[in-house]
Amino acid sequence: MPSFLRKPIPMTDIAKSDNETSFAGGKILRSAFEGVGVITFNNPEKRNAISLQMWEGLGEALTQLRDNPAVRVVILKGAGDKAFISGADISQFEKERHNAQASEEYANRSAAQRALLANYPKPIIASIHGFCLGGGMQIAMSADIRIAATNGQFGIPAAKLGIAYGYDGLRNLVSLVGPSQARLLMYTGMRIDAAEAARIGLVDRVVPDAELWSATMEIAATIAGNAPLAVQAAKITIADVLKDPSARDMDAVRRIGTACMDSEDFREGRRAFMEKRKPRFSGR
Repeated sequence: MPSFLRKPIPMTDIAKSDNETSFAGGKILRSAFEGVGVITFNNPEKRNAISLQMWEGLGEALTQLRDNPAVRVVILKGAGDKAFISGADISQFEKERHNAQASEEYANRSAAQRALLANYPKPIIASIHGFCLGGGMQIAMSADIRIAATNGQFGIPAAKLGIAYGYDGLRNLVSLVGPSQARLLMYTGMRIDAAEAARIGLVDRVVPDAELWSATMEIAATIAGNAPLAVQAAKITIADVLKDPSARDMDAVRRIGTACMDSEDFREGRRAFMEKRKPRFSGR
């Protein structure tokens, strides 16, 4: 049995594994260990506020983990103890987002990275502590699963800054919390704590601050130990369920279903059940 299925991987082991790679001048870190990829937003002096360069580095890190066949699930986390991501780096606004045209150009430069995150083929878990605001909410809401520490603080302060929050972010917000709660959050720019975020469906689970990493790793390890094609089938099908009927790709849903039923993993799952042992899935 892989070691990650026996006990959570300490964060220090993740950092030392797979020759940790950095992007965006060290503000995005990527590592991988026994099926689990980790991307860290490493800008703690600004509470991990995300800059355009960090968006570009995030895209590079996501691409590397996507193309690594050994990685089955990806965790997003923030460095330090203050924040997951406190929002966009407002110090860039005067230069790069000072009016509608500049904001559109900024959005265009990060569009590929946002699309990659939104359509990522592997499960993504957001491990959230401290501030998760604005652009941090956009990233967290793009994840498949959100695990929050009790000290989590959530909000979208667009109304307090005089900016319009993007369509994709609002679509995700409405799909998670519904239109009424989305209006309350957006119109007021209020912050809510982790308990309230869980109550309205913004996060999936809240755990004590000291247990956030182990709880996140427990879920990641469980996913990594399951049959990759079956997990992929669930991800593809759930995404299509959430689309308008006219936009659904039912052929893709059928293809992944057929691939599962014809896979070696399905045969291994049956054998393991009959032999009363844990299956060893290969993703084939």
